[in-house]
Amino acid sequence: MLRFSTDAFSEHARVDAWREAFGRALLNIDIVPRSKDGFQAKAAIFASPTLGLLRASTSPARQGNPRSLITNDDLTFSWAVSGRVSATKLGRIADLDPGDGVLMSNEDVGGMTFSEDCEYAGFRVPKSMLAPLVPDIGILIARRVPGANPALRILTRYVDLGQADLLAADSALQNAFGNHVRDLLVLALGARRDMAELARTRGLRAARLRAMQDDIRRSCHRPNFSVHSVAAGYGVTVRYIQRLFEESGQTFTEYLTEQRLAAAYQALRQPASAEVPVSTIAYDCGFSDVSHFNRLFRQRFGCTPSDVRKQN
Repeated sequence: MLRFSTDAFSEHARVDAWREAFGRALLNIDIVPRSKDGFQAKAAIFASPTLGLLRASTSPARQGNPRSLITNDDLTFSWAVSGRVSATKLGRIADLDPGDGVLMSNEDVGGMTFSEDCEYAGFRVPKSMLAPLVPDIGILIARRVPGANPALRILTRYVDLGQADLLAADSALQNAFGNHVRDLLVLALGARRDMAELARTRGLRAARLRAMQDDIRRSCHRPNFSVHSVAAGYGVTVRYIQRLFEESGQTFTEYLTEQRLAAAYQALRQPASAEVPVSTIAYDCGFSDVSHFNRLFRQRFGCTPSDVRKQN
């Protein structure tokens, strides 16, 4: 993970530092701020053999690749997280609102204009890996992909959820993540029928599972949270979700119970909850039966909830 911030430089040196370290050494682009006064920018880049991920924020500026900086024909897919962005390439203009995305080619002159403080994210992929999967990919350059696109919404969330995990992942997991990201991009752009089917059975399923797991961690404290509520939220069948979790090696119910037990364990270790009855903590973590909670807790941690509180 490479990180860069203009906060590390004096105000008069920030533009040059951003241009040289970020714009040349990392992305090979040129950067022209709208104003040198108060310019600020930050970036975090994750680089693996198969995928390069970027998340950055910037004051108003324009960045792009003039002819002199073109060195490859890679493709870059970016999306606006906050603020409005205008992308230009091949005589086309794509105005992006938060959530919208755009595909850009590094072999053509063009760039992106940030007319206000913006946060954006994206990744780079070799053209040779994407072109066979998407018909007439050239006509998609600098075309707005609306944020309402279902595949794009899943893609951006999957990238957000996966970045932290990538730091600890081995090369096999990193490769799998890269494949899943490309699969979702292919679906968002419009793939050939055979490639779309592969993307749905590989990348889309992995991204949905990851998003559902995150939903469970966020909502496991709700006693009425169930596989039925998740299925309704995603517009899929209960059996579809059950198969997704079973293929991962853990059933939906097992994963939900694990998250509730983990939440209870953490709550019991907090000094602020020292006077809170164990039954209240169990209910607050989504359990409706205290006896059942105590039995599951002992099976999972080898001790009782009271033991954890005493140890703390």
